[in-house]
Amino acid sequence: MTMLIKPLVKTFAAAAIGIVLATSAFAQSAKEIRGASPYVEIENEPAAKLIVDPPLPGPLAQGIFQAQYRVENVRILPVFGAGALTASPRIGHLHITVDDLPWWWADASDNNTVDIAGLPPGEHKVKIALVDANHNVFPGQVVTARFIVPANTTGHKSHH
Repeated sequence: MTMLIKPLVKTFAAAAIGIVLATSAFAQSAKEIRGASPYVEIENEPAAKLIVDPPLPGPLAQGIFQAQYRVENVRILPVFGAGALTASPRIGHLHITVDDLPWWWADASDNNTVDIAGLPPGEHKVKIALVDANHNVFPGQVVTARFIVPANTTGHKSHH
């Protein structure tokens, strides 16, 4: 019986090692998924990038604009001013404008969704700009979402 168990144990051990090696060959590192560590300065950082999804249709039917976003090569943080421009990895935030109004607001929450409630029926646009800590737009990083709030909308008022 002992002679039978030893080869069986060796077979299971070899299979387990094979599974571990195969899994680690396909697994992505934390750096590949999350980006560089905030403790390490990045030389020659790639350009910052803003990606914005189209607004969600369900909330739009209620007069609510909700669009998810993500950024690459920049961290969204509530840090502002010229001194923060030299931080590495770089930091920034969003500027959001609705319907070309003369004012905007800054969003440094990084909650991954822009949420604007109370929009009346009709055509609208939301401009989302990725900016540095000194409020300068990263080159080419402005996304404008154009959309229509349906006429049957009640102009839902949100209490977020």
